[in-house]
Amino acid sequence: MTRVAGRGARVASILLGMLVAVGVSTNASAQSTHMLIVVGLAGDPEHGELFKKWGTTLASTATDKLGVAKDHVILLTDQQATRDAVVKAFGTLAAAAGEDDTVAIVLFGFGTYANKVAKFNLAGPDMSAEDFAPLLAKLKSKRIVFVDTTSASSPFVEALSGPGRVVVTATRTGAEVYATLFGGPFVEAFSLEAADADHDGKVSILEAFEFARKSVTASYQREGLLPTEHSLLDDNGDKEGSLEPSREAKDGRNAAVLSLGSLRQQALPADEKLRALYVQRQELERRIDSLKLLKSGMDPEKYASELEKLATELALKTRQIREAEGKGK
Repeated sequence: MTRVAGRGARVASILLGMLVAVGVSTNASAQSTHMLIVVGLAGDPEHGELFKKWGTTLASTATDKLGVAKDHVILLTDQQATRDAVVKAFGTLAAAAGEDDTVAIVLFGFGTYANKVAKFNLAGPDMSAEDFAPLLAKLKSKRIVFVDTTSASSPFVEALSGPGRVVVTATRTGAEVYATLFGGPFVEAFSLEAADADHDGKVSILEAFEFARKSVTASYQREGLLPTEHSLLDDNGDKEGSLEPSREAKDGRNAAVLSLGSLRQQALPADEKLRALYVQRQELERRIDSLKLLKSGMDPEKYASELEKLATELALKTRQIREAEGKGK
């Protein structure tokens, strides 16, 4: 135990000592996208930090890289993320978003499933899938994206499926109750050229789903663990999600043409070598996030060892980036 604790202290020291610079670009496109991002409760502080990171990253990606207007993004975190606040936020969306606008609701945190009812955990009363149904019905938009990245989220597909809606969940059953990895790579996809499979300058909801699905699979395989989550996407209104949606499958055609905004590729450095270093750092950050969520199913020694290794690689990669940026000045 002492050896594991010692490793944990070294990892913490490495991570706390790192200051990662983030490139930012602005543009005025995609004004017709409106977003509600809710970061609910977490089972422990470590998970809570990750979920909040995903929510805040999605908000900043939307406004800084995809061109979504800042006053079109509502972010609820910590004690602000309550049932009343969510209902109020939906009222704002209903008043602001028109029929041809895209409205995206994304949930991060933990979900539960009991007595055949799935719930999104919030500070105060939780919200069931059925609680969200009348709120979505008030929206005028014909282009609604609802993404529940939490555990036990699959019942949200059946409850919220409908015409003009893309519903994504991190699990395929309510019984998949462990912390999910899906939210991290789903968020990251919207800022990565690699996720833009058809190279049209936009990452569609389908492309983000596929990027996240493959990333989650790779994370479990890397750690030699059986996957405890299987994401679903429904966009044809039949209340049944698909594990592998595509443009040619029963689900996927609508999700393939819906996006949050245009991908601004200049957000990454123009220099090819520096650009590669940024991509490598992003991959290391994603692996660390995934590892933290898989912690409960791993041997403590193995977890501590792998986390220390990744944290050290991340620190070295950040140093390489700083040195490369310094030489370019």
